[in-house]
Amino acid sequence: MDKTKVNIYTDGACSGNPGIGGYGTILVYTDASGQKHEKELSEGYKLTTNNQMELLAVITGLEALKKPCNVTIYSDSKYVVDAFNNNWIESWIAKGWKTAGKTPVKNVELWQRLLKAKEPHDVEFIWVKGHAGHEYNERCDSLAVAAGKKENLKTEIL
Repeated sequence: MDKTKVNIYTDGACSGNPGIGGYGTILVYTDASGQKHEKELSEGYKLTTNNQMELLAVITGLEALKKPCNVTIYSDSKYVVDAFNNNWIESWIAKGWKTAGKTPVKNVELWQRLLKAKEPHDVEFIWVKGHAGHEYNERCDSLAVAAGKKENLKTEIL
């Protein structure tokens, strides 16, 4: 049986870095009858960084999947995309979560959560240029910015 194909579009935003921020995620898939389905996810946080929100956008999208899928993740975050496409993450793990410069990798808990969320799926990461008119990237950015402006922002990311 073929795995469901899902596109996940993500973006994170932060006003100040660190500062108030949010993420936006859109899951898109087409069912067997050809019907397109979309699900939007977003959340805002009182104190975060842009990179944390970029990671959480991807994590949340993957964690929303109810079964193993073929997933294409579209992100404007070189930080996230390059970590997988350039095999940085394997190197960090092999070095005990240290960078090539032997400094600790930032956001280790989020990277570990992302790896766990990614595990049951076949995942491809594609970088898209941010703020360049990409329909879903623009929608994710709007979701992320709006989430950071809501009342009762979350304080804990994990």
